[in-house]
Amino acid sequence: MSAIAFDTLAYAKKLKASGFTEEQAEVQAEAMAELVNEQLATKRDLKELEMSLVLRLGSIMVAGIAVIATLVKIL
Repeated sequence: MSAIAFDTLAYAKKLKASGFTEEQAEVQAEAMAELVNEQLATKRDLKELEMSLVLRLGSIMVAGIAVIATLVKIL
């Protein structure tokens, strides 16, 4: 997965402005950056998943048509 841009400095500044200590803001910003970079999907991730699902669906459709064609010949 590719990294998502997350401005930890701006986030920490907002936390400090709302009453967090500098240390608390820095730890929170680092934790949030890890979460964003490890857990969120990018547009590219979603596009790759979409292509994978389309290929699987196509394979299932081809297999289903082959089974139906075989059954029609048998019956």
